[in-house]
Amino acid sequence: MKLTIWGIIRDQLSTIPAVVTTDLTGKTVIVTGSNIGLGLETARHFARMKPGKLIVACRSKEKGLAAVADIKEDTGCSAVEFMRLDLADFDSVKSFVHEFESQNKRLDILVENAAVALYDPEPQFTKDGWEVTAQVNHLATSLLGLLLLPVMVETGKKFNTRPRLVVVSSDMHDRARFEKKVVDSSKPLRDYAHKDDVDPGLRIATGRYSESKLLNVYFARALHEHLPPQSAVIVNSVTPGFCYSGLRRDVPLTDIRGLVLSLMEKALAWTSEEGSRCLVYASLGEEEEADKMKGVYVSSLGAIYEPSDHVLGEEGAKEQRIFWDDTVKELTKIDPRVEQIMKDYLR
Repeated sequence: MKLTIWGIIRDQLSTIPAVVTTDLTGKTVIVTGSNIGLGLETARHFARMKPGKLIVACRSKEKGLAAVADIKEDTGCSAVEFMRLDLADFDSVKSFVHEFESQNKRLDILVENAAVALYDPEPQFTKDGWEVTAQVNHLATSLLGLLLLPVMVETGKKFNTRPRLVVVSSDMHDRARFEKKVVDSSKPLRDYAHKDDVDPGLRIATGRYSESKLLNVYFARALHEHLPPQSAVIVNSVTPGFCYSGLRRDVPLTDIRGLVLSLMEKALAWTSEEGSRCLVYASLGEEEEADKMKGVYVSSLGAIYEPSDHVLGEEGAKEQRIFWDDTVKELTKIDPRVEQIMKDYLR
């Protein structure tokens, strides 16, 4: 599907379906980046469905505990917990998984919502050496999903359920294109985003966010394709559309982009609660025909949709294979368990 200005306006002026609901009794849910915006509202919806455990995963303990208190007070759900997760730190991702596995025997829903959008043209790198947008939005998000995959697979077997892994992307992935020299490289991700390999003259533009969202779509589609057909785990990606979001909190209103975004928000943006409904649909929708949700791209209006024409085309299929293989290679260096998970749980 081709993203157009008129298509965006049409969708943003459409009526959003009511949130999907079900009984989550006994089930465990994780929502990353759930101290604010879309993540917080998504977690709030889940809390109203009586989950066995709802984990608010975010970087700040103070903000995470405040979100937990807010959700408990608003919904009456007492099964809400905070766990610290900083996607800009691979050690934090590994610690999160270790702590989760030591305390939990099941995981039914993982919503990978946390992301950053940087507007400073000067590149910022994490302590792990990766450009922040690439690490947070793609590499660490992918690492978390792969490391938690075994417990989701085992949950499906033990409890006869259909666990879901939802990767929050964006329609902005339609605008993303990777340079040919990156795609053709023997180390595409490092040439694209590692401080030891990127072009010294690198400048970060808003395109970095779009590219990371394209990588999200590629990852979700590739992970689905590598799961055995009989797997109970459902993987998909979703776009929340244009919503009021913490992603744009650092854009100065004195900047022309900030001014334009502010005007667009006033004219077109949905609330965070409205935008969160499609994340819940990706996590729970089509319960009676769950296989329909495998590998799909979910629209902001809570329906199965098509990703961009680029993703569906020959060039996109090639890029998806390249970035999947390279992502697995880089993540295996970060955590050797990735290699064993590939052998034990994926084709």
